[in-house]
Amino acid sequence: MKHYLLLFLSVGFCILACSSSSTGKLPELPEDPVETNVFFGDPFILLHGDTYYAYGTSADDGIAVYVSRDLLSWETVQGNRLALDKKDSWGDRWFWAPEVYHMDGKFYMYYSADEHICVATSDSPLGPFKQEIKRPMIADEKGIDNSLFIDDNGKPYLFYDRFNDGLNIWVAELEDNLTEIKPKTAVKCIHVSQEWEEVWPRVNEGPFVLKHEGKYYMTYSANSYESSFYGIGFATAEQIMGPWTKHAGNPILQKPGNLVGVGHSAMFRDKAGELRIVFHAHHSQTEIHPRIMHISNVSFEEKDGETVMVINEKFITPKLVIK
Repeated sequence: MKHYLLLFLSVGFCILACSSSSTGKLPELPEDPVETNVFFGDPFILLHGDTYYAYGTSADDGIAVYVSRDLLSWETVQGNRLALDKKDSWGDRWFWAPEVYHMDGKFYMYYSADEHICVATSDSPLGPFKQEIKRPMIADEKGIDNSLFIDDNGKPYLFYDRFNDGLNIWVAELEDNLTEIKPKTAVKCIHVSQEWEEVWPRVNEGPFVLKHEGKYYMTYSANSYESSFYGIGFATAEQIMGPWTKHAGNPILQKPGNLVGVGHSAMFRDKAGELRIVFHAHHSQTEIHPRIMHISNVSFEEKDGETVMVINEKFITPKLVIK
């Protein structure tokens, strides 16, 4: 059964919390090898050792993981098992937008469950990821799309989406254990403010932050994930807590090639050290689900005295080999 995030009414406005819907349980393994697209929404790729690990929104009952050596061909893991099973997590539905980081010998998975931000840990990138204490990071407020950023001085921050004035992006400091937010440090980063973002509805979501030549760059997505005009923009800041300024030339990726509904991205370095970006798009120009994972390159270029993030519109579409 497919989950679609429902419209809801709050304080006089109605928004669609859009980036993270699941597409059903993982398929049964076939008797013979089958090659398909990688059906992940909100994808994330971790390079650890000589192996790439991809995580994404796909299953009703947790978070899936696939592995690859070359980014082009991916495989299931140990009988198609989940990296995170809902029995090991707070919440029992809507497992969305996972991101996995390796810190001090442990792997941390930041994800959403039942419209609350959560974090689970494991000794392996394959899992099983588990919450030692089954609770969301913010118990009394909904949030999705949490993303970790560690600054040069080792200080950890969490970017995430809040449901206020539409869906917008906030940042807060984390405790050194990387699992608890310092609530009093939370500040808003960006909200819907550019014309291209106002197709439908009020959404800024899916933040991912990196630092380039001393400046902070945040990619984000705008419009409903259900809209063909879903796209990616970026904002910059001199300080991690802001203020953040959106690039006037946004979006930097929207409807590349024959794709529509492009968004919820994350960046990573490949084995050659090249900066890559992974994102999802609609299944086709007429169907949203199951969404498909794509990968492209990211560069920084000087334009009119400004360093601009550029996403190459020539993307690759990896394949999943199910054995």
